[in-house]
Amino acid sequence: MLISILTAVHQPGSGFLRETLASIEALRLPQDWELEWILQEDGPSSEIAAIVSESPRIKYAANGAKLGIAGTRNLGLNRAEGELVQVLDADDLLLPDAFTTLIPAFSDRTIHWALGQADDLLPDGSRKSFPPYPDLPFGRVTAGAVNDWAFAHQGSWPLHCAGLMMRTASVRLVGGWGGLPTDDDLIMFAGLSGMADGHFDERHTWLYRQHPDQTVRSTHHRTWSDHGRRMALQRAVAVRNSGLRLGPAVPNDDSHAITIAPSLKAITNN
Repeated sequence: MLISILTAVHQPGSGFLRETLASIEALRLPQDWELEWILQEDGPSSEIAAIVSESPRIKYAANGAKLGIAGTRNLGLNRAEGELVQVLDADDLLLPDAFTTLIPAFSDRTIHWALGQADDLLPDGSRKSFPPYPDLPFGRVTAGAVNDWAFAHQGSWPLHCAGLMMRTASVRLVGGWGGLPTDDDLIMFAGLSGMADGHFDERHTWLYRQHPDQTVRSTHHRTWSDHGRRMALQRAVAVRNSGLRLGPAVPNDDSHAITIAPSLKAITNN
């Protein structure tokens, strides 16, 4: 069994990438599981490519042009071969027992996503915890419950998408990440959590790094965040009104093995 860690990175935000790699190398896996790290660079290939040689598990590719976070994540998703996909930002860290904690939840085929608790990782290396929301209990989270919380709190989501583990096929079913400059993960998760049950674990599985150069601190992010959250709420409404629900997942997804014919241009040139 294979799990794909998916990281979108760009050259200005790669300063913590080796620490991120170290956290991946320290992961413990359940029996009969392996991992791959899909590292997708937004832009042309840079010195980030040198990290590829540091681990045989890394599958690196560069967009060749600046496409933004959503396009970069979706190009990475296109290359993922795992039955599960773990989101990991280039500056965050997975804890050693992250996979032994969350992967077992997917033995229930009706679970399509899972998330553990996170601590903030502060610039001095210390960790700061924050209490979970009391009205979103741990354990099984029924389809629509996360979005109902967001409706009640004006577009504030109770779960942080940067630590999500999901069924790869389920992410593809909802169209991957939303095509806006920010909150593309909320747009995706509003669709997935609106039609599929998930698992929220009380154990800590990752660290969310706080630092001055975070993308979420940029003027660009603040400018577009209202648009992203509005689109996430719009998708949540659309999913709720549709009545769509995901049933048990079908095992052994092999969508990565699809072959594509040469493009029409290549054919005509020959």
